[in-house]
Amino acid sequence: MRLPDEPDIPTQINIVPMIDVIFAILTFFIMSTLFLTRSEGLPVNLPKAAMAQQQASSAPITVTLDQTGTLSLNRKQISLDELAQEVRVLIGSNSEGLVIINADERVKHGQVVAVMDRLRRVQGAKLAIATQKP
Repeated sequence: MRLPDEPDIPTQINIVPMIDVIFAILTFFIMSTLFLTRSEGLPVNLPKAAMAQQQASSAPITVTLDQTGTLSLNRKQISLDELAQEVRVLIGSNSEGLVIINADERVKHGQVVAVMDRLRRVQGAKLAIATQKP
């Protein structure tokens, strides 16, 4: 019960805590989108190409040759002899599959050609070489 001599205090909504929460949520979304880039291959130093084009594909198959010459298929180490068979299995019933070759710029040209030669034997495999813009 109020006493008659008390002045009426206007109702206030303090929005400072709400602004703090909004900024915290905004920061979370900004930081989480920075980590949404998906890298299928292993980290390698890609060669630079000024005329590189983006390839459209739903689920590319990534073959990686690191600087030591180690071969990986979708981040799983594999031998050169098993490569064609494993890519055939991954392409499966699809008529075509994009196979991206991530080769470190210090890998010998002959190793990249050997990988490409094995992949060209796979029916429906479309080859692409990953590069970065200079």
